Amino acid sequence: MKFLHTMIRVADLEKSIAFYTNVLGMTVLDRMENTEYRYTLVFVGFEDQPDSTTIELTYNWDTHQYDLGTAFGHLALGCEDIYATCDHIRQLGGHISREPGPLKGGETHIAFIKDPDGYAIELIQTSK
Repeated sequence: MKFLHTMIRVADLEKSIAFYTNVLGMTVLDRMENTEYRYTLVFVGFEDQPDSTTIELTYNWDTHQYDLGTAFGHLALGCEDIYATCDHIRQLGGHISREPGPLKGGETHIAFIKDPDGYAIELIQTSK
């Protein structure tokens, strides 16, 4: 088996696409609209990593708000320099919900950001 994608429901598709492409540097890889059942699916991911997991943004045309619930944790992205990445995200108007720094009780450096719908995304430093 292979992990293919994670699906999240979004309230404003264009705002979410802008965040994942402009702020996080992903690319729209595929888009499908279903007029009969009134939804749009947009798959985003890193184009230079064709075998990596993608995110499916699901936009139900008649739903404009979601309760995120308490069971979902976060998405995680590795990056070489989370300090520079957070500075860049901040310059683009992104929301840093946990400033970069060492994991409590550990040595790995992490940060958390929020997407337009409030989903948490953990950034994990991949270089030393």
